[in-house]
Amino acid sequence: MPTSHIIIGGGISGAALLHYLALAGKDVLLLEKGKRLGGVIGTHRNDAGALIETGPNSTQTSNPDLLDLIESLGLRGQMLEANPIARNRYILRDGKLYPVPASPPAFLRSSLFSLPAKLRLLREPFIGRAAVQEESVAEFVRRRIGSEFLEYAINPFVSGVYAGRPERLSLRHAFPKLHKLEAEHGSLIRGAIRGGRARWQAARRGEVPRDRAKLVSFQQGMETLPAAIEQRWRGRIRLGVAVQRLQRDADGWVAVSNAGDFRVARVILATDATTAATLLQPHHPGAAQSLREIEYPPVAVAVSLYRRSDIQHPLDGFGMLIPEVEKRKILGVIFSSTLFPHRAPEGMVALTTFIGGARQPELPLLGQDRLAELVYAEHAALLGALAPPCSFNLTAWERAIPQYNVGYGGVLDSIADAEIALPGLHLLGNYRGGVSVADCIQSARNLAAAIA
Repeated sequence: MPTSHIIIGGGISGAALLHYLALAGKDVLLLEKGKRLGGVIGTHRNDAGALIETGPNSTQTSNPDLLDLIESLGLRGQMLEANPIARNRYILRDGKLYPVPASPPAFLRSSLFSLPAKLRLLREPFIGRAAVQEESVAEFVRRRIGSEFLEYAINPFVSGVYAGRPERLSLRHAFPKLHKLEAEHGSLIRGAIRGGRARWQAARRGEVPRDRAKLVSFQQGMETLPAAIEQRWRGRIRLGVAVQRLQRDADGWVAVSNAGDFRVARVILATDATTAATLLQPHHPGAAQSLREIEYPPVAVAVSLYRRSDIQHPLDGFGMLIPEVEKRKILGVIFSSTLFPHRAPEGMVALTTFIGGARQPELPLLGQDRLAELVYAEHAALLGALAPPCSFNLTAWERAIPQYNVGYGGVLDSIADAEIALPGLHLLGNYRGGVSVADCIQSARNLAAAIA
């Protein structure tokens, strides 16, 4: 009798799916080639005492699944809500940092956007719907609210979420809620006004709008979440197991690995898209090719620890984002020690800087020394750093965040076709359903419910 379910891949998607299937009483085993669960989520303290996040620094409570998972793992007491000052966010314009306006009156007073741009916004309710089936984010924003908002609001926002470029990303797939607003209401402004009832209904379901969601992490960092799943279900996890190929026969599937063969009735590929493509190739070449074509730009994550007296900026917020038009060499900076307590020793501050992405894919490959110089130069120019950092930790991801580019519907259709053609096979990952930690958890819960 084969094992009922095997999950290949122990990132947050696979780990969450393991949790949900095990809670449902399913016979499930997770195979992970690494030494721990969590994938890109990783946390440690360096020798100087700074807490280093090598991947996501936080997540949002914008859907109830995340909080339910935290609760079921007994982690509520370890959860941290971000400093309320994190509502402040900065955008660079003409070499100067401006706070992002958080209300209509603040928007009217803000110097971040020009008077013509503000007046252009008044035309938005009278702009017609798109004449094409699919638009890029840039085309949509330019058409509805103008080029200035594209350059100084949407471009930096997109780099913060996807490390991507709005000229390439599909509005329908990367930001489906914006696409839905125009489709249903013909206008972003009208949709926002009429959305009061929808928000009320969502609140009854336990959902929270993204603009009101809480930003959270844990006392010992984001790795707390996958580590708790690993601890809870240790007997259902095999670490150091690399699946080399999948075979299919009348009884189901066989996962061939460096630790032997695993016969399964149902297999879930919870790996990155390229690994999934390799395993899928003999069984559905079309879907494998679609998975290989997903763009994953490189991103470097640098954590710099400074003496507080060496940074002139007050660091009174979440951080800063850099529009592409400003021609800087970083995507943005999170003020980590402002965001959550105990990220830096007393009298010190920790800054997490992101470099590269689809905007400058060559930069993450420069190496530790050159990137340390680059990051310090940017901190000196933009935050008034008076001396080099006391410590510098770099993590470079050659393939970071999947890009939901124009035409992505074809990728998703091909994946769905493979699941129909190959009973007992499912694909799960941040290339489907959203790239954030909360999105991955929601996708895992949805798949677990469908399987159950």
